[in-house]
Amino acid sequence: MGMNISTLMVQGTTSDAGKSTVVAALCRLLHRQGVSVVPMKPQNMALNSAVTIDGGEIGRAQALQAIAAGLPAHTDMNPVLLKPSSDIGAQVIVHGKVRADMDARDYHQYKTIAMSAVLESYQRLQEQYDAIIVEGAGSPAEVNLRDRDIANMGFAEAVDCPVILVADIDRGGVFAHFIGTLACLSESEQQRIIGFVINRFRGDIGLLEPGLEWLQKKTGKPVLAVLPYLHGLQLDAEDAIQSSQHSTGKFRIIVPAIPRISNHTDFDALRAHPDVDLQFIGPDMPIPAADLIILPGSKNTRADLAFLQQQGWDHVLEKHLRYGGKVIGICGGYQMLGQVVSDPHGVEGIPGDSDGLGLLEMKTELTQEKRLQQVSGVCMFEAENNESPAAVSGYEIHMGLTYATHSTLPVFHIDGQNEGARSADDLILGTYLHGLFDHPEACAALLSWAGLKSEFRIDLSALREHSIDRVADACIPLLMALQAL
Repeated sequence: MGMNISTLMVQGTTSDAGKSTVVAALCRLLHRQGVSVVPMKPQNMALNSAVTIDGGEIGRAQALQAIAAGLPAHTDMNPVLLKPSSDIGAQVIVHGKVRADMDARDYHQYKTIAMSAVLESYQRLQEQYDAIIVEGAGSPAEVNLRDRDIANMGFAEAVDCPVILVADIDRGGVFAHFIGTLACLSESEQQRIIGFVINRFRGDIGLLEPGLEWLQKKTGKPVLAVLPYLHGLQLDAEDAIQSSQHSTGKFRIIVPAIPRISNHTDFDALRAHPDVDLQFIGPDMPIPAADLIILPGSKNTRADLAFLQQQGWDHVLEKHLRYGGKVIGICGGYQMLGQVVSDPHGVEGIPGDSDGLGLLEMKTELTQEKRLQQVSGVCMFEAENNESPAAVSGYEIHMGLTYATHSTLPVFHIDGQNEGARSADDLILGTYLHGLFDHPEACAALLSWAGLKSEFRIDLSALREHSIDRVADACIPLLMALQAL
């Protein structure tokens, strides 16, 4: 890169300003130029995670950026991952492994240890790659979190790297975001910022130009690029459920948006399917009739199970099944389908047992060991019809073991073992496999099991690649501006 930047940090004026996308785009562009480039996010708070090649877990966005850079995902790309388990507590994952559950105050003290883990990862990446594109977290202007910061300017200062600041113009207030963020930074931090990026712009650029000139005059810093608003991107979300992708298919799938929903990227392939209408249903929302209800993964199975029962979802599921509707439970959702979820060691909260939904004859005990694995195998539910079984691939991230109390039918055959459970009437299916819809064959087979016979095959990785290339092409002016600095 120009200016001989071996490390560049991308920070945002807000969450969801587009940092992840800009990092992915720069990684893809440099990768195209033959530069050995790696993404990194020192600290991430997210419930969507990915399993890495070294058997750990990192934020989903870093796994996407790794794909953009042509690399397998590795824990050094996201050395500290926080997975919220309550409003004030989170599971702290360092170098891919669970270290502890902490509340926000304890974690603030722990940041000194976390910073050394971050710098260790940074050093390893520096030895292996020519360029590191680092993503900040949230906003650098959170003055209450400045002490011991490892996510934004604290990291930039520690490794002495330049920063570009991204703001989302679609939300409005873009100039205030830039000026206000600068005003909250110390002088040395302000000097680190080499320029601004305006994201999600639509309309006449001529009308924006006076504002760009004003900003440059006011701050002495250039606007490096104005990036367009791109529609229909298929990129893994880091956290927030993207509700905008609402398809008009005839086959309706309902997912309860439980408070600690995790890895809702499991549904990306279904969202992209033209014959599917996928809806997330939040608290106190009316529940429409559906062909399939999917209980998603959860970071706090017993608390989310209690939430479902308070919302009356147990009765909704019973009625849905009475009318022949199908139900799938994934990971935490699978655990909920059984008779009991017990947490004797207090892995997810106060130790104790919870009555499950009682829809599958099995019991779950939460364990302190976390299973993290990328897996592949075949679907068992269609093999009975003498068809050749569909391939499936995915990953497991869970703490807990589930035991069938009665003979249940398997869902998948993975690494020589049966996995998952189906009810005797074949209306209910539960599995620990995340990403179960990502393989085109498995997606078609699961939808066919649920009652949708469709010619469409959704290839999520092809859609993802196409989206990465689209954002990369849009960021060519940004890379040129950086290389010209």
